[in-house]
Amino acid sequence: MRFLIVILGGIAFPALAQEAAGTRELAGQVGSRSAFMVLHATPRPEGGWQVAGEYLLLPTLVRRFVEGERSPEIGVTTLKEGTTPILFGRPATGELRGTWRGGVFKGTRYGPGGQERESFEFSEQFPSMDAYSAQVRCEAAQGRYGSSLAYAAEDGRMKSFQWRSRLEPGGHACALSGLRQEQARGALVLAAGGCRVTLRELGEYVKVAAEDCAEACGSQAYLEPLLVDRRGNCRLLRPEQR
Repeated sequence: MRFLIVILGGIAFPALAQEAAGTRELAGQVGSRSAFMVLHATPRPEGGWQVAGEYLLLPTLVRRFVEGERSPEIGVTTLKEGTTPILFGRPATGELRGTWRGGVFKGTRYGPGGQERESFEFSEQFPSMDAYSAQVRCEAAQGRYGSSLAYAAEDGRMKSFQWRSRLEPGGHACALSGLRQEQARGALVLAAGGCRVTLRELGEYVKVAAEDCAEACGSQAYLEPLLVDRRGNCRLLRPEQR
């Protein structure tokens, strides 16, 4: 997200408001731990943005939900942190205080009593995958959902790719193959029609996620995002049942 600082009496504010709204994925660190964050920004009538989302600490997949506000000009952002999506009236596990601008969200995480815990920094710019090479064949399952993934990549080029999922007991399934690689920065992107699969590096993992691929799935089937480790093992990014 390319946030613009308001200058010369606010002439950049319309562009800032336009760019700030929406959903953004960010990768970074909380203290010494790698993490992945998703934030949703909604403009407020009085100015600034309401922000909500979550982040995952890798590789433990500890999940923390956040919500708060971002100021309209310099991007000062304060997010209350908790263990459930509904934070109102619930005890906080911490608070993230910092600035979010220029595609970077950084600052300090505080404990529930206001004590300084650790620094954090997230960026919308993901590492390049131009040199990525891997041979992957893995399975992951949780409850009624199961998924299998197989692909071969060499120096940033995808040689083969196949992804299947199945939802029991109905047997509804998804099957993706024959996708074409597209040019992308900070990712490997495969596409066919409107269906897109994106691979991004997240520290020790590669995140594999599908978007707009319903035509490749049965009426109740879906493709849950996967994390692939350096040894080619995979796990569901969000393993709870739907």
